[in-house]
Amino acid sequence: MSELHTGDVQDDVDPKIREFVNGINAGYDALLPETPLSMPERRAIAERVREPWRSGGPRMAETQDYDVVGVRLRVHRPTDAASLPAMLYIHGGGWALFSIDTHDRLMREYASRAGIVVVGIDYSLSPEAKFPAALNEAVSAIGWMRENADDLGIDPARIAVGGDSAGGNLAVSTCLKLRELGLPQLQGMVLNYGAFAPDHTPSYARYDGPNYCLTVDEMDAFWDDYLADPSQKSDPLAVPTLGDLHDLPPAFMAIAKLDILRDCNHTLAEKLADVGVAVEAVEYETATHSFLEAMSIAPLASRALDDQAKWLRSALGVV
Repeated sequence: MSELHTGDVQDDVDPKIREFVNGINAGYDALLPETPLSMPERRAIAERVREPWRSGGPRMAETQDYDVVGVRLRVHRPTDAASLPAMLYIHGGGWALFSIDTHDRLMREYASRAGIVVVGIDYSLSPEAKFPAALNEAVSAIGWMRENADDLGIDPARIAVGGDSAGGNLAVSTCLKLRELGLPQLQGMVLNYGAFAPDHTPSYARYDGPNYCLTVDEMDAFWDDYLADPSQKSDPLAVPTLGDLHDLPPAFMAIAKLDILRDCNHTLAEKLADVGVAVEAVEYETATHSFLEAMSIAPLASRALDDQAKWLRSALGVV
């Protein structure tokens, strides 16, 4: 099992985040066989490993699943109030793993803390569904939210998008695609340790390995499975740091310092600011990739969620 004990060496990870990372590693060690697994088998194990971390948390006034052209959407409503702002949340997992079930508590935390409706999307996963399938589904989900705003009890003029890791990538790309299509832009982006570029930067070398929750080999494989062709690494809808980012919504970026993706997050923050997009980029110094999932035990994760909820209330005009 890949554990780092502070008694052995100096650990730079928050103790409660370390407890989460060690728990995730132990879960995989207990369930992964020595023989290679199919992708459906890998997904089933990932769901089991994440199960303890998605339970508990805020209770919703209403939670309902919808099937929208074969894509499952889950709507979390924190109160019975009408015409609430909303956020489409796009889960992480390298475009290949996880679901709205693994991220259910995270979505409920956003709904409760920010006082907004949160819609989760179970987008089609790679490698079966290659870029831009998931992106097109996210854009369609925004259209569905707007078209059904009255029935959903949301304000179509106050919608944000959020996501973690691969979901952060899709969140930015959704806004780029909306602009490309000439559709109304969203009111905010919540971007958690996003996979915004595939380049091997210094943070890749420094924070590689299961002790920091994500490995370089994993991330490279995720990119290879997501893209239909290596040439798509030059497509800004796949690699947002390459895009023309003007006129995108304001962004809150939660950056984990102890993460191979740290550098590409800072790069995106700088590029957004350079074209006049309002960015609040917060680097959490003792946090690893996926640290928000430790919200049930880690005050640092809870503080980051409070930071984001405050920002969302302001961006979406929550009284």
